[in-house]
Amino acid sequence: MEKRELICIGCPMGCPLTVELEGGEVISVTGHTCKRGDVYARKEVTNPTRIVTSTVKVLEGKADMVSVKTREDIPKGKIFDCVRALKDVTVKAPVHIGDVIVPDIAGTGVDMVATKQVL
Repeated sequence: MEKRELICIGCPMGCPLTVELEGGEVISVTGHTCKRGDVYARKEVTNPTRIVTSTVKVLEGKADMVSVKTREDIPKGKIFDCVRALKDVTVKAPVHIGDVIVPDIAGTGVDMVATKQVL
């Protein structure tokens, strides 16, 4: 049986979690004080995902850059592909919060969207 130790990021408590696995399947999760801890631990050891944040260049705007993020979490293994896909992206002002900057970033099925307005 395999054991993994995690710190939960599901809420501000930061509970120390212990996940027991057998054959890649979660057998038990202990240490959580709320339901979010159990959900987080199971997902983290079987299919870890992350929200990716970055910036892209803006032309003809009051700011040179706009902050962006993935609309949803993506597989952890796709983070660097996502960042590489943003390297040469430039958008023209105006940019509004929620505008799709790159659809289906790095083939994840998730859009990269603006998180700030640049006029």
